[in-house]
Amino acid sequence: MLAWLVLIHVTAAVGLVLFPIPSPGVALGALAVCWLGGIGTTVVYHRALAHRSVRLNGAVRSILTFFAVLNGSATPVGWVANHRYHHAHSDTPNDPSSPTFGGFWWAHMRWIWQAGVAPRERYCPDLKGVTYRVWDFLQPGILTLSFLGGLLFGLEAFFWLGAIRIVFALHGQCFVNSICHMRPAAAEGDDASRNVWWLAIWHLFQGENWHRNHHEQPRSARIGWTKLQLDAGWLVILVLERLRLASEVVRPRPSMVLAAATVRERNFARAVNQGQT
Repeated sequence: MLAWLVLIHVTAAVGLVLFPIPSPGVALGALAVCWLGGIGTTVVYHRALAHRSVRLNGAVRSILTFFAVLNGSATPVGWVANHRYHHAHSDTPNDPSSPTFGGFWWAHMRWIWQAGVAPRERYCPDLKGVTYRVWDFLQPGILTLSFLGGLLFGLEAFFWLGAIRIVFALHGQCFVNSICHMRPAAAEGDDASRNVWWLAIWHLFQGENWHRNHHEQPRSARIGWTKLQLDAGWLVILVLERLRLASEVVRPRPSMVLAAATVRERNFARAVNQGQT
C-alpha cells in the first residue's frame, strides 16, 4: 500500500511539472472518470453496502463498483468493513482513523497503511457473495488500467487520467476522515464529525462532505439535507429509483431536515445582523 501511494504521488508531481494545465479534452475525461468513481464510492460502497440505505440493481452496482475501484477506492468488502468499524468506534481510541487521537496526518492518510484492516468476517457477514468478493481479485488489474490506461491517448493523458486523477480522488476521500472529524467544540470521546461546505467542490458535489448529517442519520440515503447542501449521490439514487433500478430507499427523518434548515436560516440571519452593526 505504501509503495502504491508513493508511486501515484511522485508520478502526479512529475505530471504537474510537465503538464500543469491539461487540454480541455483530457481535463473533461479526467473529471468524468473521477466523478463516476466518486459516485460508485458514495452510492454503492457507502450508502448501498455499508449502511444498506438503498438496494441497487445488480448491473448498476457492478458498473459503479468498477469505477470506484478504478478511482482507487479499494474493494467493496474492504471499504465497507473499515467504514462500519469506524462507525462502531467513531472518534474513540479504537477508531482507526480518528484525528482526535491520531492527529490530522494520521487520520488523513497514515492509518491507511499503518492501522491494519478491520475483520471482514465480523463487519461484513452480509457481503460473502462472489459478486462482492470477486473485486479483490480484479483490483490489481483495474488499478493497472487506472494508472497506465491514459497512455492510449498520449503522455499528457497518462498523467492526468492516471496518477493526477487518482491522487485528487484519494485526498478528497481522505479529507472526510481528517478535516470532517475535526469539530472544534467536540469534547474528547464525542462524535467530532462536521459538515465542511468548501469540500463539496473537491467532492464534485457528491454529498460526502455533509458528514455531520451522515453521522446523525447513518441509515439515510440522503446526506445533503437542504437545497444548499448539494448531494449528487442522492440525485443519482432518485433517478435510479424512477427508472426502477433502485429500491428500498431510506429517506431522512423530516424533523432532522427541518432542524437543519432552521439552523441554516438562523446562521444567515446572524450574519445579516452582524453586517448591519
